[in-house]
Amino acid sequence: MPYGISNARANRPRRIRKFVLNAFAYAVLGMALGVYMAIAQNFRQMGTHTHIMLVGFVISFAYALCHRLWLSNAGSKFAAVQFYIHQAATIVLLAGLFLLYGGFVPAERVGPVLGTGSIFVFVGMLLMFVMLLRSPARS
Repeated sequence: MPYGISNARANRPRRIRKFVLNAFAYAVLGMALGVYMAIAQNFRQMGTHTHIMLVGFVISFAYALCHRLWLSNAGSKFAAVQFYIHQAATIVLLAGLFLLYGGFVPAERVGPVLGTGSIFVFVGMLLMFVMLLRSPARS
């Protein structure tokens, strides 16, 4: 790396940007679903809408803030694993909720998908917590 910059440090701005871009993509999706529900006066997807906004937008944006404000390891492999676990789990969870609340798949069939997505969203949160605990305190 030029000027002695480690690969992890060089990847830090990209990881933060990925979290922010994903967060706003979820916000656009969640808001579009909300607008559709309001126009159609069909609120069956309210749970999906809520999870898109909270798990997709709010948590992804909070992770970006954590990386920007407190973590210096945003470009590390550990941070990459945390990022991809959160994003994959969020997509699985949201797809499962959409199928469930839309009446496309019965609860008995989609339940394991929702459970898996939920567990891995939780794993992503635990990994972020570990990164924050391991991070040196900033003043």
